[in-house]
Amino acid sequence: MKTIIFLVWFLLEHIFFIMNSHAQEFTVIPTTKNTVKEHIHGIELTDHFRWLEDKNQTDVIDWTRKQHDATVDFIKKTAPDIPGLDEEIKALFDREMSSPPRLKKDREFISKKKKGELQFSLYTILNGEEIKIFDPVLLDPSGKTSITSITYNKNASKVAIGTQSKGAEITDIRIIDTKTGKQIGETLYGIGSFSWAKDESKAFITPRTKELIDKQSPLAVYLHTIGQNPITAQKLVEPSDAKISAWIYETEYEDFQVWGEGDFYTNTIKLKTIQSKEHPRTIYSSKEFKAYPEFRNNDIYWMTNDHAPNFKVMKSNANSPEFATATTLIPEGETVIDGFEITNSWIIVQDKKDIMTRLKVYDLQGNYHKELELPEFGNVSGMSYDRDKNLLYITISTFTAPAKMYKVDGNSLNWTFYYQESVPVDLSDIKADIHFYESKDNKRIPMFIVHKKDIQLDGNNPVLITGYGGFNIGISPAFVGYNASFLKRGGIWVSTGLRGGNEYGESWHQDGMLQKKQHTFDDFIAATEWLIKNKYTNPSKIVARGGSNGGLLMGAIATQRPDLYRAIICQVPLLDMIRYHKFQIARFWIPEYGDPEKQEDFGNLLSYSPYHSMKQGVSLPEMLVTVGENDSRVDPLHGKKFVALAQQKPEQKSPIMLYVDYDSGHGSGKSMAQMIEDQAFYWRYIMSRLQMK
Repeated sequence: MKTIIFLVWFLLEHIFFIMNSHAQEFTVIPTTKNTVKEHIHGIELTDHFRWLEDKNQTDVIDWTRKQHDATVDFIKKTAPDIPGLDEEIKALFDREMSSPPRLKKDREFISKKKKGELQFSLYTILNGEEIKIFDPVLLDPSGKTSITSITYNKNASKVAIGTQSKGAEITDIRIIDTKTGKQIGETLYGIGSFSWAKDESKAFITPRTKELIDKQSPLAVYLHTIGQNPITAQKLVEPSDAKISAWIYETEYEDFQVWGEGDFYTNTIKLKTIQSKEHPRTIYSSKEFKAYPEFRNNDIYWMTNDHAPNFKVMKSNANSPEFATATTLIPEGETVIDGFEITNSWIIVQDKKDIMTRLKVYDLQGNYHKELELPEFGNVSGMSYDRDKNLLYITISTFTAPAKMYKVDGNSLNWTFYYQESVPVDLSDIKADIHFYESKDNKRIPMFIVHKKDIQLDGNNPVLITGYGGFNIGISPAFVGYNASFLKRGGIWVSTGLRGGNEYGESWHQDGMLQKKQHTFDDFIAATEWLIKNKYTNPSKIVARGGSNGGLLMGAIATQRPDLYRAIICQVPLLDMIRYHKFQIARFWIPEYGDPEKQEDFGNLLSYSPYHSMKQGVSLPEMLVTVGENDSRVDPLHGKKFVALAQQKPEQKSPIMLYVDYDSGHGSGKSMAQMIEDQAFYWRYIMSRLQMK
C-alpha cells in the first residue's frame, strides 16, 4: 500500500512539473533573415544570420539584449529559488581564501581574499606580518578587474603583475616593489606575456591588444627596456601566421637565451648564450612533434613526444645542444609521462595510468630506483621544484577533500605536509568511482561518476554530465566541493575522459582531432547511453554541460542525439565550424580542427558543424546557450547565430535560449559577487530541469 501511495505521489508531482513548465511559454524573439549564399569547395551554403557576426552593429546589439532578457525572464519563471541553495553558495565563495605560500629566494608571498572582498590580492610576509602589496580592486572598485599573472624577478624584490578587466583577457602589466607595494615606472598596456631578462633592466614582452586580436595579426616578441615607453622596444621575432606562437626567455641559473616558435603540437627551439651577438641556432625543429628543454648547469633535459606518443625524457649537452645528439634517458613506456623534475640527486617522473598519476624515481643517469609512495591516497595533480632549497612541492588531489600540498626533500625524498585549504563543506557521504565503457567503435573510454554513497540505481536519478575532449586536455580527480549542493540533493555528477584529451597520451589526443573529431562526440554519447543502460538515470533526468571546445561538443550532441538529454548548457561555444577560423584568436586552433580553406578539412568540418547540422523535422532538446560579450577567444557570434537558426525551425518544441554575460569574456576574472550570482543561476536552472528541490 505504501508503494502504491508513493507511486501516485511521484506521478502527480511529475505531471505537475511538466504542466507548470509548459504553462510558461518562452518568448521567441523574431530574427530577420539576411541571406548569404556562397559556394565553397563546390558546395552551396546558405547563411541566413551572418549579419549577427558584427556585435558592434546597433541592430545586433538590440537583438542580443532582447534575446538575453527573454531568457532571464523565462528562467526566473521556470527555475524557482531552492531552499538553502543561495546560503550554501555564499558560504563556499564569500569566505577567507588563500593560496599556498609561494617561496622565492628568502621571500614569501600569498594570494588572499578575505570575507566580503571581491578579488584576490597579493601579500608578502615580512617579519611574520602579512602586508598587502597589490589590490586590483583599487584599480576598479566594481571588482571586475582581476590578477592574471605574477612574475617575480630573481631575488623577488620586484614583481610584474598582470591584470585584466571584465574577463577580456587583454592584460596590463605593472611592476611593483615587493616590500613597499609601490609601482615602478609606467603601466604597460595590452601585454600578452612578460619575461624578465637576466640582467633585469629589460624584459621580453609580447603585445596582445584587442586590435591585434581582431585583425588576427601574428603576435611578435620584443625586447623592452624597463622604464621606457614600450613603443621603443626592439622587435626580435614575429611568426609568419597568427596560428603560430613565439616566445623568448633567459634561463635564471644558466647563461642561455631560448627562442621558440610553434603551434599547439609542434615547435622549433633555438639557443644562444646571453652575451652572444650571433643569431640563435636551431637545436630542435619538427612539423609533427614537440620537445621542450629543461636546463641544469651544462646539461639539457628534453621531454618530447618525438616518435614517442606517450613521451620520453632525453638528454643532451650544452656543448652539443642539438636534439639530434640527445640520448634517451627515460624511454617511452606503456603509461604516459605527464612531467618531470630534476633535484640534486634524482629525476622524479610523473606518469599516468588509467587517469591516475604516480611518481617514479630515477637516478641522474636514468636508472630506475623506485616508485615514490604517496603519504595518502590521491592523485598527483601538481609538482614543482625549488632549486635554491632543493625541495619539491607536490600536490595530491581527491574528489572529497581539498587538495593537499607537501614538501619533499630533494635528497632523502621525505614528505612534509605543507598546505591545505579549509572549505566549509562535508563530503563524507559522497563517493567517486572510475568506470570504463565502450564507445561506438568499441574503444575503452574512462569516466568519473560522483554521487552519494546511498544512491539507488533505479533509473531515475538526476545526472549532470560534462565533457571537453580536445587540445590534449584530459580529466583527473579534483575536489568536487563546489558541486556539493547538487550532490547532496541526490545528483550524480559525471566527468567523461573523451578522445581528444590527454588521458592516454598523444595517440589518444590525435584520435579525437582533425578528421577523427567525431570520435569525441561518439564517446560522450556512448557515456550517456551507458548511464541509461546501467540504471543510473533516464533521458528526462540528464542535463549535459560543456564550454569552449566543450561547447562545440554540446552543439554536436544536441544535433546528433537530441533524444538523450532533458537540457543542454552550451557555454562560450564554437558552433559555426566553417567560419570559426576567421575571428579573433581562432587561427591558433587550426591544428586541432583543420582549415576550412582546405577541401579535405572543409568536408569533415561541415559533417559535424552544429550550425550546419540541424536536421529537418527534428526538435533539439532545451538549450541554454551562453556567451561572453568580452570574449577574446571564442566570438559570441557562434552562440547568437546558432540560437537564431534553431529558434526559427517550425518543428522546434523546446526553448533555445541565449544568455549573455555582459561583464565577462571566456569565463575568467569574475568578481566573487559575479561568481556567486552565476553559481546560483546555473544550479537553479539545472535543478529545476531535473526536478530537484
